[in-house]
Amino acid sequence: MTADIMLKTLLPARPLYSCALCRRSHFTRLPTIKCRSMASAVAPEREGPAYVVRQLNDEYEKAHKAFEDNFWATKMNLTGNSSAALAQTKTDYDTFLGDAQNLQAVRDALQDSQLTPQLRKTLEIMQKTFLCYITEDPKATAMKEKLNQLEADLGQSRNQMSLGYTNASTGKFVKASSVQLRNTMRTDSSEDVRKACWEGMRTVGPHVAAQFCEIVKLRNKLARNLGYEDFYDYKVKTAEGFSKRELFQKLAPLEEATRPLMAEARKALVHTKGQSAVQPWNISYSLSGDIEREMDPYFPFEEAVDVWARTFAGLGIQYKGARMRLDLCDRPGKYSNGFCHWPQPAWRRDNGEWVSSEANFTSLATPNAIGSGKTALNTLLHEGGHAAHFANIDQGSPMFSQERAPTSVAYAENQSMFLDSFIDDAAWKGRYALSREGKVIPWELIKRGIEASHPFSVFTVRSMLAVPFFEKAVYELPEEQVTPDAVTALADSVEKDVEGGLAGRPLMSVPHILADESSAYYHAYVLAEMSVHQTRAHFKRKYGALVDNDKVGKDLEEIYWRPGNGAAFLDLVQQLTAEPLSADAWVSRLKQSVDSVVQQEEQDYLQAVQTGPKIKPGEPADLGMHVVLVHGDDVIADSEKTGSIQAATTLYKEWLRRAWPATS
Repeated sequence: MTADIMLKTLLPARPLYSCALCRRSHFTRLPTIKCRSMASAVAPEREGPAYVVRQLNDEYEKAHKAFEDNFWATKMNLTGNSSAALAQTKTDYDTFLGDAQNLQAVRDALQDSQLTPQLRKTLEIMQKTFLCYITEDPKATAMKEKLNQLEADLGQSRNQMSLGYTNASTGKFVKASSVQLRNTMRTDSSEDVRKACWEGMRTVGPHVAAQFCEIVKLRNKLARNLGYEDFYDYKVKTAEGFSKRELFQKLAPLEEATRPLMAEARKALVHTKGQSAVQPWNISYSLSGDIEREMDPYFPFEEAVDVWARTFAGLGIQYKGARMRLDLCDRPGKYSNGFCHWPQPAWRRDNGEWVSSEANFTSLATPNAIGSGKTALNTLLHEGGHAAHFANIDQGSPMFSQERAPTSVAYAENQSMFLDSFIDDAAWKGRYALSREGKVIPWELIKRGIEASHPFSVFTVRSMLAVPFFEKAVYELPEEQVTPDAVTALADSVEKDVEGGLAGRPLMSVPHILADESSAYYHAYVLAEMSVHQTRAHFKRKYGALVDNDKVGKDLEEIYWRPGNGAAFLDLVQQLTAEPLSADAWVSRLKQSVDSVVQQEEQDYLQAVQTGPKIKPGEPADLGMHVVLVHGDDVIADSEKTGSIQAATTLYKEWLRRAWPATS
């Protein structure tokens, strides 16, 4: 899942080893499954609700893993990857989920008079899951298959695009991923270079527009065929359980409250740094360029994995035997967004056996680039937060612990965004932001960062809101108006309206809008950020401190994580915080004065420096997991072989120093 926001005053990118491709034929339907409530001469071992659950769990697990293995291989551009194999296994996956016989078997099982509460709970989530995908109309099934292929083709085309910028002084084209382009815009002192990078980002839209328009038309046709207003309405209802109309009613108060704050912030930026500061290629640099450079030594890239592990271990987070592949560094042909997916969902079999998760986790770091260490660490906290959440779902089916519908995207993103928020806390920086020489980041630098960024933090909100408002507008266009020119013009129009001007990260370059699994769900990041602020405020009231507090990790595991999608996102937020979800805590933070923020953060920083981290550098951080650090097809380090995560990170550091000498 990946949230990828534009700056870290507008957040950085948010959401391994060589895996053999699994090319599977279409799944055969499950044999007709009988329950005690159905008259049958079927042998006892093929009867009853427990058998239904067991069979469906096994088949789901196979379908899920086959697709995810191909998803990883394709997105990572591994040797032998195939968009055709990806499309086939996606179709197989959809075929299983969309098989009406499976749904009927579940419904029959639910009629059994002797159901245990656990079996009923599991069957109900199965029913809910199948209802998200059942398309009894052969036309709808054919449209889904066509969409799978179109989306796979577009994904491959986008991955293979020659992205970069033209160096104004040399006239030469410099290849760079979208993450590198955004990072350069945030840190490079040359306005010519920053503008060239922005122009490079703007080339994504024309490259994907024609294929994207065909996909939009077919997505809408599919959704309307299934009885929804449009594709956006379909995605929201299946993932979140409420309508598109209800969603935008939830977003409206935040949009209205932050519009005047945005206007004030843009005026203030012009007043302090000149009219050119609000040019789209200058905004992120105007807010963070000098500060980012000065902070960079305190976020060395090669220490990011160790810092992430110690941060989570300090919170008492455990992964319950999970295996995680991490592919952190950028390279040609790699998917242009960080994400974390689960080929193997965590769940508990009916005999009590625990099935630990397997996670695939990627980012696009250039280790020797300014800001790469902080970006990598932010991604580790975010995607590692997803992995921690899904590794701790303890229910009777893998359907509780997969990231697609009926799992609420807002529910999933709340967990990762809460954990990546630590990187901005002075209480965390005073413990974990250390230079290669072991020096703690100085308070004066943190203070200057707050003074430079807090008055403009509303830009984060507006950039997040722009994506759902754009996608809503796209799917509401009449079909004849869904053309490359119209859609790219619409993107510019939404940027100007919602963000106050053209965006530093053009909407058409946001990868989420292209892929089925991430399209029409960016609103979830907004709902999740509401929850993050509400959750942080709750923990501060309850415990006083968040960093290195294992009570926080315990509450996350017991209340937010363990139920999986068996509980509603809004209900879980209210259960933990004792309040309905609202934007109040977020807006309150945006309106807080700089002096007030500085005073509060300084107290936290001084306490952090005095106390130090719970787990010091070099000490083992037990996360209860197996970590494999890779670069494409190459395995760099494996904690199972080295004996610990710390030993694996030592090998990884040695590899980084050879591959990118500037990280030494």
